Amino acid sequence: MNKLTKIVTIVLAVVMIFSAVACAAPAATEAPAQATSPAGSQATQQPAATEVPAQATTAPAAPADQKPVKIAVAGPMTGDNSEYGIGFFNAVTLMAEQWNAKGGINGRKIEVVQFDDKNSPEEAVSVANKIVSEKDIPFIIGHFASGVSMAAAPIYQANKIIEISPSASHPDYSSIGDYIFRNNTVIKYETQASLDIAVNDMGKKNIGIISIKTDWGVSTSKIATELIAGMADKGVKLVAHEEVIEGSDDYRPAITKLNDAGADVVLCVGMYGLVAPVAKQYKEINPNISIIAFSNAYSQQLLELGGDAVNGVAFPVVFFSVSSDPNIQAFVKSYTDKFGSAPSALTAQAYDSAGILFTAAQKVGTDDPAKLRDEVNSMTYPGVTGSTHFDQNGDVQKPFTKVEVKDGKFVLMGSK
Repeated sequence: MNKLTKIVTIVLAVVMIFSAVACAAPAATEAPAQATSPAGSQATQQPAATEVPAQATTAPAAPADQKPVKIAVAGPMTGDNSEYGIGFFNAVTLMAEQWNAKGGINGRKIEVVQFDDKNSPEEAVSVANKIVSEKDIPFIIGHFASGVSMAAAPIYQANKIIEISPSASHPDYSSIGDYIFRNNTVIKYETQASLDIAVNDMGKKNIGIISIKTDWGVSTSKIATELIAGMADKGVKLVAHEEVIEGSDDYRPAITKLNDAGADVVLCVGMYGLVAPVAKQYKEINPNISIIAFSNAYSQQLLELGGDAVNGVAFPVVFFSVSSDPNIQAFVKSYTDKFGSAPSALTAQAYDSAGILFTAAQKVGTDDPAKLRDEVNSMTYPGVTGSTHFDQNGDVQKPFTKVEVKDGKFVLMGSK
């Protein structure tokens, strides 16, 4: 190989090396080039590629010990029974605000999340699944009606979410599982208290029953029928029982049958939406009829819907807003000042239920559902509805106060 050939060979080798380097370099700079491409180029037709860097500016998630503790409240926030659901939400909100003012639960703020189940079992199942899907709600206050509560409870049980219903009274509700509690007396004991008013306080013996066709209405009227049969030796008897559709405007056909059967007292198995119109329509034909209701009718709505016709209606309650107890007075004032009306018995039970859950979470945290459940199950809570302790079934039993409507107000029965 002559000298010229060697020089040419060296030059070609150098050129090939620089070419290889030049070809490799653009790969690292091609992506940014798309951001400066002219209109109509491939970069503007695929804008998604330029959105990714924006995610890098998102604030990092808060540490677990700084995230709020969430509590769900589920009930009828709309519809005929919305007063109950809204009352639950108001009560839990008030309790949460009081805790937050003192630093929350172990320094974590409490956040109340509202769900509307429309008092429908089907909607309650949907709500329960939504709560479960959130994955950061350890407990729930709700639902309202026993049948609605029982539709949702298996979902909470399967996912180890504690449910405390302030109102479910169906005997079978708490047996659904060990994460299911009720801060309301089992309906058998309340029915006994209602009949005690009719027989021993009012001196009545011919009892009529008018009940709504719901799971709770059917089971409660069955319990009442059995209890009345057990008082036959006292001359007490059931003269007639009429089932009606909840929300009906006209109960006169059922009322006529009860009156014709000789009822001197009527047990209304339903909420204020039944008791108020029955009182109005019954007193059109028999002004002297005595009416006994349940604690779920102890509500401002009963007075507003029933007017003068509900004077004399009596029922047993575990909470009486006119009590002289200073703790009850403080709660009633705080609630009334904030929401414009006095709390009902069920609203007060929702308030205490939230206090129970917050107190348990303060002690054991919310990360271990079993420890939280065990703490709820073992504690005794001094609330506005009395000393609350759940038995092994998740039930409570509390003494009743006998209340009646007099001159458009709730008063202790027999007071002047």
